[in-house]
Amino acid sequence: MLDIKKIRENGKQLDEALASRKHEASSSLIIDLDRKNRDLIGELQGLQEERNAKSKLIGEHASNGKKDEAELLKNEVSSIKDKMQELENNQRIAKEELNSLLESLPNIPDDSVPIGDESVNKEIKVEGKKKEFSFTPKEHFDLGEDLGKMSFDQAAKISGARFVIQKGELARLERAIANFMLDLHTNEFGYEETNVPILVRDQAAFGTGQLPKFKDDLFKTTDDYWLIPTAEVPLTNMTRESVVDAVELPRRYVSHTPCFRSEAGAAGKDTRGIMRQHQFYKVELVSLTSEENSDDEHERMLSCAEEVLKRLGLHYRVVILSTQDMGFSAQKTYDIEVWLPGQNAYREISSCSNCGDFQARRMNSRYKENDTIKYLHTLNGSGLAVGRTLIAIMENYQNEDGSIDIPEALIPYMSGISKISN
Repeated sequence: MLDIKKIRENGKQLDEALASRKHEASSSLIIDLDRKNRDLIGELQGLQEERNAKSKLIGEHASNGKKDEAELLKNEVSSIKDKMQELENNQRIAKEELNSLLESLPNIPDDSVPIGDESVNKEIKVEGKKKEFSFTPKEHFDLGEDLGKMSFDQAAKISGARFVIQKGELARLERAIANFMLDLHTNEFGYEETNVPILVRDQAAFGTGQLPKFKDDLFKTTDDYWLIPTAEVPLTNMTRESVVDAVELPRRYVSHTPCFRSEAGAAGKDTRGIMRQHQFYKVELVSLTSEENSDDEHERMLSCAEEVLKRLGLHYRVVILSTQDMGFSAQKTYDIEVWLPGQNAYREISSCSNCGDFQARRMNSRYKENDTIKYLHTLNGSGLAVGRTLIAIMENYQNEDGSIDIPEALIPYMSGISKISN
């Protein structure tokens, strides 16, 4: 959530930021609602003081035998109470309207973010080279089905579209990928492995920005839990409604969880394969840090995610997402896009986002430095999406006979198995 004080001080900046994100709202409406809310609060405080003063006089008149004066004041106090009740209701409505509008506003983009749609995403780095093949490389779903280790038909009979069943060495490879990522991030990069709930309440999903705007993208249980779309939600919320000492920062967490997304806006996109599923696995990185170290932590998180691809020998590029392409809560996002020879395209495998204090304001997550209390800065990134990493390995390490070589870094996690074949 954005700081209302900053909106009051610089409404023009907000209007420019919202325009760059194609969001229809205006600072003037927000400022008018804020002024109305504060005016009503001021009026209520004035009536409260008047009521208290007259209530005190009632007691004094009663003890001095001035019954008529006391009765007159009682009537006045009763009238004040009625007026206060009306004002309280009006103020509640004004506050709800203001909060509803503030909750709908996306984060303000960092100055370094390209302005526009996805066509202006800025490539900043390319690592490795595209693998050359002496044959036409297949897509992952053809490879998996031909090996008899990936079945979409069986999954569809059980759960419908956008689900898969993986078997044997392919299932083991996905587990190996996740374990490799966890070991790398915990042993070398200092992230704390954390097991978190995959069911969360409204306030947790609100805190990271999934609610209320993106409720249609989530799955909800019949008893009002939300299935997490990413471990970012529970990890980031671990400091909600609390104050952390600055000496404890940064806090770095990593978690491997199933993730659930309805893919409500993905009709017709990636309908084959495991690129875009209702249920998938991800190793998620979350950092909680101070305002001063926020940018450095973002660069560090990006390098940690990149290292996974480097160790696996996968070619990729890094882009800065534009104002209209990055997520609701982000002020700056790096996408890592891995090369998939079967698709002959780069596809996103990780998004590393700095959300500034946007999420922390929604969660009331703060830190204390000396005698000053500030809102935490929150960052999140895939380290990496496990299923998409599996796709990248399958397509980049495929052989002409349909077998798949195991990257050297993963062989220890596969008990020495170096190739998947029929």
